[in-house]
Amino acid sequence: MQPFPLYTIDSAPEGSKPALRDLQAAFGMVPNIAGVMATSPVLINSLVGLFGRVHGGGFTEAQIQTLLLTNAVTNACSWAVAFHTALALKEGLDPADVEAIRAGRSPSDSRHGALSTLARTLIEKRGRIDDGDAQRFLAAGFGQDHLLEVIAAVAASTITNYTGNITQPPLEAPFQAHAWNR
Repeated sequence: MQPFPLYTIDSAPEGSKPALRDLQAAFGMVPNIAGVMATSPVLINSLVGLFGRVHGGGFTEAQIQTLLLTNAVTNACSWAVAFHTALALKEGLDPADVEAIRAGRSPSDSRHGALSTLARTLIEKRGRIDDGDAQRFLAAGFGQDHLLEVIAAVAASTITNYTGNITQPPLEAPFQAHAWNR
């Protein structure tokens, strides 16, 4: 397959430019995954809208990074694993917990462990969790609203993970130290 273009704000299709500007404002850069997503204004705008809602929800940024890193590992998206490793560490996740997630295990922190386990289970069971899966999550001190909010985070990261697996964008220099392969 021909490589996907890596758009900038200036070179992107008009319909993708506002989303790329939003990502530039949020990250101080346009991540390469967004540069390739900009090929489809529908895709990049869907992602940015959903991620805005996820980051404005009931989870802390550290909890969101726990979810997104778990999803990236479960979906085997090398680009997203490196990116979310860097963000998880920046948000103060214990490096041992980050390494556990990267290895496909749950973090030792009980709440982060519950988030990671639920996200991985949702993906592996394609949304068909059982009562025990839900009860273990709720027992960690989360509410039913959080249980449903995890679905939004999984949906958003699935967009990124699948795009990364299909397009294989280059990994930016700041994330090279966190490169990952399954």
